[in-house]
Amino acid sequence: MHLLRSARWLLLALVVTLIPASSHAQILISVHFGPPALPVYVQPPCPQPDLMWVPGNWHYNELTGGYYWVPGAWVPAPYPGALWTPGYWGWNNGMYYFHEGYWGRHIGYYGGVNYGFGYGGNGYAGGEWRGGHFAYNTAVINVNNTVIHTTYVDRTIVERTTIVNPGHVAYSGGPGGIHHDPTPEERIAEHEQHVAPTSFQQQHIKTASSDKTSYATNNGGHPHNLVATRPLAEEKHTPPPESHAAPMERPMPASHPAPASHPMPESRPMPASHPAPASHPMPESRPMPQSHPAPASRPAPASHPAPPAGSKPEPKPKK
Repeated sequence: MHLLRSARWLLLALVVTLIPASSHAQILISVHFGPPALPVYVQPPCPQPDLMWVPGNWHYNELTGGYYWVPGAWVPAPYPGALWTPGYWGWNNGMYYFHEGYWGRHIGYYGGVNYGFGYGGNGYAGGEWRGGHFAYNTAVINVNNTVIHTTYVDRTIVERTTIVNPGHVAYSGGPGGIHHDPTPEERIAEHEQHVAPTSFQQQHIKTASSDKTSYATNNGGHPHNLVATRPLAEEKHTPPPESHAAPMERPMPASHPAPASHPMPESRPMPASHPAPASHPMPESRPMPQSHPAPASRPAPASHPAPPAGSKPEPKPKK
């Protein structure tokens, strides 16, 4: 019986295909059947400042041929300003593909899967970075208020970004899956520079894979260890440049060259320096009446040759 079961897992392992990492540092694993529903659990309070919640999700072991649960955990951000985009299972042509999560300055696409605790399927509503420290939105995040004071409450963003998932479906697309297309913001963030899961996150996944109670075949889709009891260790990384996909593309409409160098404003100087009005021939042609040959040639009467010639005898009678 054990031999038959081992042969079954080996056959399923042959179905699994490991695809090389894409440009977005995602590792895709393909499986013929989808993961179980997401279990419902309580988030442990954040024990110290600047930790990011990495929600639990189902992974797949290609050697044993089974889904296993990776517990949710508080993880130190690899650099100030880092946000975690969760991994997710997608569907295409009858196969389920796993897309690995990553760290980045913006939240990318994670299939619309509602993991809870701020990851409502679209973006992240659990908080934001302010002045080098993370401010937690206590509308969805559980924090230790005696230790953490950088908090606020915003329920509007939670309602706006939450995708309804009544059955707690753990995959996107396909029969029974979540159907959420990437938003423009998610597409831009997807092309930014990212940091892969830290080595401590990878070890956390490996530890879960060695726990027999984490496999859906052994727990009926209800894992025993849903969350990590302690935060993972810190691992520092160099932050990617801020002037990447999202900041670079948005200014383009603002500095739109067409309206700025619009030919219409530049063509106005032509009427201003219009040569016709400035050097209008009409004012210059006025001298023609001034140089009226007829009035100007009146010297003919003034130059009476007869009177001047006969004017010399007139003084003689005066003598």
